[in-house]
Amino acid sequence: MTRRSCAIYATGIVCAHLLIVGIALLVAQVFQTMIESRLKQEITLTEKSQVFEGWKNPPPPVYMEYYFFNVTNPEEFLAGGKASLKQIGPYTYREYRPRENITFLENGTKLYALNPKTFVFVPEKSAGNPEVDIIQTVNIPFVAVMNELNSYSFILRTLVSMYMKSLGIELFMSRTVHEVLWGFKDPLLTKIHSMKPEVDEYFGLMWKKNGTHEGEFVFHTGEENYLDFGKIDTWNGLREMSWWSSNQSNMINGTDGAVFHPLINRNELLYIFAADLCRSIHLAYVKDVEVKGIQAFRFAPPNDVLMSPKDNPANEGFCVPAGDCLGTGVLKVSVCREGAPIVVSFPHFYQADPKYINAVEGLNPNKEEHETYLDLQPTTGVPIRACKRAQLNIILKRVQGFPKTKFINETIFPIMFVNETATIDDDSAAQMRTMLLIVTLVSNFPLLIVGLGVILLMILVVLFCRNRQKKNEVKRIDFAEAFHSFTTAKEDTAYTQVSDKPEEQTDTNQPMRNGSYIAMSPVEAQKC
Repeated sequence: MTRRSCAIYATGIVCAHLLIVGIALLVAQVFQTMIESRLKQEITLTEKSQVFEGWKNPPPPVYMEYYFFNVTNPEEFLAGGKASLKQIGPYTYREYRPRENITFLENGTKLYALNPKTFVFVPEKSAGNPEVDIIQTVNIPFVAVMNELNSYSFILRTLVSMYMKSLGIELFMSRTVHEVLWGFKDPLLTKIHSMKPEVDEYFGLMWKKNGTHEGEFVFHTGEENYLDFGKIDTWNGLREMSWWSSNQSNMINGTDGAVFHPLINRNELLYIFAADLCRSIHLAYVKDVEVKGIQAFRFAPPNDVLMSPKDNPANEGFCVPAGDCLGTGVLKVSVCREGAPIVVSFPHFYQADPKYINAVEGLNPNKEEHETYLDLQPTTGVPIRACKRAQLNIILKRVQGFPKTKFINETIFPIMFVNETATIDDDSAAQMRTMLLIVTLVSNFPLLIVGLGVILLMILVVLFCRNRQKKNEVKRIDFAEAFHSFTTAKEDTAYTQVSDKPEEQTDTNQPMRNGSYIAMSPVEAQKC
């Protein structure tokens, strides 16, 4: 057996083994199962988990951008016209949110944690100075008092209205951004505080929220079931709320938005419990995106999250009292916030009924600037980019006994909106890309084996064809040599003379002798 034949046989044997082993591993999905099992074990909220440290101290910087709606024509609105709003901002704050008081419970299957948030102003990312810039907006303490007195007698409301007017308190106020956001001593609340000490005399949209937490959380670590990774077990000791009018609406579902279970697919709904919204919301897959070289799935709240109960009966439980429902795109949260009739929505009433958008001037809802979304790496379930956007509104309507309100049209009045953003940092992105590359190589190892087998198969075919061609060339050469030998031999076997002597004519009467053979001399026939 020649060396070429040995190479062909060896290549064929290796090729067959690679194809058989690769296809068998591919069909059995051995490596995919191994990777999935490893992820389910590793991605947990335990001290040994690599995810735990990132959950405890999130490395990506989180920024809170506050936008305010400045009212440019308050008198016209009070006279029954449309309010004209001008958006100002952003006023950007860096948010620090480390987990504290972490305690593992029930053999490591659950953990208790607090999540205090601290805000630091970032001037280079802001449009102005919050301590200098003045805005004209709705006097929320004024509206809160009106709303509280709505169930009291007309006479009492009238007396309170006269007293508020004597103090110079109006439906609209002018304050600095810092005061509206972080608090100021309100004259109306100060008077109430003197009579009811439990009422705080300070007011601010973020009053007492700098350095404080949103409640006590108990999370599932994912130790028992990877699908429970990061899910909330209790919030402030509750497994369900009691504010809403249905059991489904009162459920505390999902995570707090910081983590999700690994191996996310496009067809599932992801749930988040938002304490500031007093409810859980769900997110649905939108599209594939790429963030810093990392492939991700974008999830966002679909239209039905804040849809009117007329179009989505599942939202009927958010009408409090039962049957008292608002339209699509808004949610009244005053049931969990004492005081003013607060309503939340997406910024500029994005995805809301056009009647709310058209009730005021200056709004321009669009998906790019006002959509809430999460970009999740599907293998690990880690958020790599997030934009949480929410708008704070207040219901303004006529209240008898308060003359300033007798001409206004009932309006869900925008106050401000916040854009909370976070994007994975460069170091974490590099680590994730490396990890995902390893996962991809390992999970696709059977494909690599099959690919190598196919390459060897192609080499085998080439070697086989070249070997056949070589044999044909050898056969042609052998045939030519044989043909040449045959023709040469035929020329060599021509007849030659036996004698070298020249033929001589000795007797003319005698016949000529053939020089190529010996002839017998003729003799006379003998007589009998």
